[in-house]
Amino acid sequence: MKTYKKIILSVLLVLPVLFNACTNLDEKIYSQLITDNYYNNKNEVLSAVLRPYTHANAWATPSGQDGWWRPSELSGDQLAWPTKGRHGEDGGKWKRLHYHTWLSDDGPLNNAWSLMYGGVGYCNDPIENLEKRNLEQMGITQIEKDGYIAELKLLRAYHYLKLMDLFGNIPIVTKVGTPAKPETRPRAEVFAFIEKEIKDNIDKAPNLSRNMIGRMTKAGAYAMLVELYLNAEVWTGTARWDDCIAAADKLINNEAGGQNGNMALDANITDQFKSTNDLSKEVIFAIAYEFRIANSQPSWTGEFFHFQQDRIYGGSRNGNNGVVMVPGNYTKYNNDDLRKTTWLLQGPQVRFDNGQQALASGGNEYDGQQINFVDEIRRAKVGSTVSNMSEGEENSGVRFNKYKLGNNVAGIVGGLPVAIDLNYNCTDWNLYRLTWVYFAKAEALMRKNGGTANAQAVQLVNDCKKRAFTSATWSANEYTTATLTLDELLNERGREFVFEGFRRDDLIRFGKFTTGSWWDHTPSATFRNLYPIPQVQRTLNENLAQNPGYN
Repeated sequence: MKTYKKIILSVLLVLPVLFNACTNLDEKIYSQLITDNYYNNKNEVLSAVLRPYTHANAWATPSGQDGWWRPSELSGDQLAWPTKGRHGEDGGKWKRLHYHTWLSDDGPLNNAWSLMYGGVGYCNDPIENLEKRNLEQMGITQIEKDGYIAELKLLRAYHYLKLMDLFGNIPIVTKVGTPAKPETRPRAEVFAFIEKEIKDNIDKAPNLSRNMIGRMTKAGAYAMLVELYLNAEVWTGTARWDDCIAAADKLINNEAGGQNGNMALDANITDQFKSTNDLSKEVIFAIAYEFRIANSQPSWTGEFFHFQQDRIYGGSRNGNNGVVMVPGNYTKYNNDDLRKTTWLLQGPQVRFDNGQQALASGGNEYDGQQINFVDEIRRAKVGSTVSNMSEGEENSGVRFNKYKLGNNVAGIVGGLPVAIDLNYNCTDWNLYRLTWVYFAKAEALMRKNGGTANAQAVQLVNDCKKRAFTSATWSANEYTTATLTLDELLNERGREFVFEGFRRDDLIRFGKFTTGSWWDHTPSATFRNLYPIPQVQRTLNENLAQNPGYN
């Protein structure tokens, strides 16, 4: 049982008292409840500390809402949300992300901004309230108080890191409503603010442990530093490769806690993504779910699952048949790569409960026929050879199978019976994992070395990659200092971190986001490396300066 998730359940019982009245403007009744009559015991303090995490589910994951993930992945060369028959047109917003023709008044960008700044507010409020209250009133120790404030400031820094990533020049606000109309700050200044917040609070934050699953810890803070320094040249104009390596070493050398005090790469490629991934040794920071006792469930099924996905994996959740792999990415995995067969769904699909054909229904193109995911996006049903973002149909595209919900019915897999998964629907969504840190350090080493891999960089990548191959096939697939070029590192990052939200950053860092061509996408203007400040926000706040290139 996940300790953090037990805590969440008890906290959820308190949260409505604190937050459900936030939209009621009758200050005579509600503002006193929030500020003066709260934080009177440890449970109330903890509920306020945990509130930003429930909100993070909306913006930090593929959640069915327009948070950080969609513009981070659907603008890249790996994933797309094409129109499939009568589904997925959605006003053309997914096409505009793919074609890099988004507008400053596009809803997804404004929603991402609003959700992330809403999260900043959920951090700012308890920080301010904790700082001004005494220990006796709250029923906590000084160490606990310092730890909570550090945790919240680090979590706030994570929000700002992702805002800076997408929008570049953004306001910095550390108190609720003050100032009312903050000014846009240069990206380098935001970077410096985030770095200082992390460094000032990292040693006060708790180590990663079973009790801190799903929460910001010292390990999460070091992972943020790795991301900051890995992208520092893009974000500030000054490379910070040595700093990236130093922060990565803190995690690789297990100096910030971990499962049972032992952070390490998992032995296989599945432990990080299955229904018991709270036991993974390499997960650093995740959005945690507990369906059994708190009815908190992963939110990414709508993004990725077919209309009848439940028949394939033996569950009770389906999706809107949205995100698929851009054609051609599936073939970038060698056939002996276990990630190809484990993380992706391609070809005819069978029912989990009996091993027979999984049939589509619902009046779409393949109603009554076997679900068959193909590595193409075209209207094959009518014999069309046209392939673009507008020509999809129900079966178009290789599908997501990286994270596993488990199953809530007994099934037949490989001809053998499978029992019900007691952890069904409890799979956490990883925001940082140790494999990503290994790759970041390898890249920093290569860039310090003029783009050439040394033995250490090769070993870091091979330590991760070899888990995707059997002992019989590994020797033909391992990297050497000659074969691990920067271009190949980008390709391997794509294979390893597909669906995890890093592809846009990777392409920008490697100089290929606006210059690259891929399926149904041609190069775009350089200013597209940043998203526009949403127009609705600029209408509300005239102090927000627009990014160059946008009206």
